[in-house]
Amino acid sequence: MTRCGTAASVGTAGTAGTLDTTFTASVTAPSQVRMLVRLRLASWGLGRLGDDVALIASELVTNAVKWGDEREIRVRLAREPRGVLLAVWDSSDGKPVRQRALSVAASDTAADAAALDPGYDAGMGGRGLPIVEALASKCGVAQTTPAGKWVWARVAV
Repeated sequence: MTRCGTAASVGTAGTAGTLDTTFTASVTAPSQVRMLVRLRLASWGLGRLGDDVALIASELVTNAVKWGDEREIRVRLAREPRGVLLAVWDSSDGKPVRQRALSVAASDTAADAAALDPGYDAGMGGRGLPIVEALASKCGVAQTTPAGKWVWARVAV
């Protein structure tokens, strides 16, 4: 399994067709980013990567919205010779934390009325990084100055 590491840069200057845009840090951002990612991949003839890259985007954007200190996040998607690079910026200096794998018990399938309460996650939070690691060929975090970070993932063709 790939481990997310660190990187010096996620710059994409000069990449034809690179998606580099800013989003309001809101609950609608993950779905907006998923759609743009799918459309851009299709325009590059890489629609077969759509499911994996959209899921990675959803996980990274959700974390950026949740943990960022600012009202905006940035998203970059760049085509590379052997795949694509997706990077999401938020203003928080905190690095993503990998949670241990969940164990599933028969009682986990029972109805839970508390699941409808705002903010309830039944201990499910923090499981996105293993998803990103499983789908990406490489991933990491690059701190930015004066604050913030890019969390990135490469997906091979």
